[in-house]
Amino acid sequence: MASIFGHSAVGFTLAKLIDKKNGRLLLFLAIFSTILPDFDVIGFKFGISYSHVLGHRGFTHSIVFAVLWTLILIFTLGRKNKLIWFLVIFLSTMSHGILHAMTSGGEGVGFLIPFNNIRYFFPFREIVVSPLGLKNFFSEWGTQVILSEIKYVILPCFFILAVRILIKKVKKTFLKI
Repeated sequence: MASIFGHSAVGFTLAKLIDKKNGRLLLFLAIFSTILPDFDVIGFKFGISYSHVLGHRGFTHSIVFAVLWTLILIFTLGRKNKLIWFLVIFLSTMSHGILHAMTSGGEGVGFLIPFNNIRYFFPFREIVVSPLGLKNFFSEWGTQVILSEIKYVILPCFFILAVRILIKKVKKTFLKI
């Protein structure tokens, strides 16, 4: 899996790109939504296997889960602009599985659960898979994960945000004339 850092960077970027009002609640929920699907690892404690529909990278990584989670937030916390909320939360939640499908390990992502239990990877699998647990994360393997995420996730997010800021400044400059 990608780490909490890579997932959070994507949620932050999506919220900043889509939500022009820069609402703090939506920003927080976008970041949380990028991390939420990995709560499925709790299933290991209850004997749920990796390949089970409710196993790691299963239902909580699916399109259906992202839609359900988004709708729950929209109808309980959503503000006036439901389209903005839908886009930010849905894309943030889906980004989790998308990043996992680009990692070097695991058994794939169940994007289409509950319709089928096939697990998918993307052809691009350069993000180093993160170890489970803090103990293993603070190791040479964890360092490789962070370096990989900086290269393939965090720097692209930074670049996208920098371009957005530049475009805003250019628009402001030309609109003043």
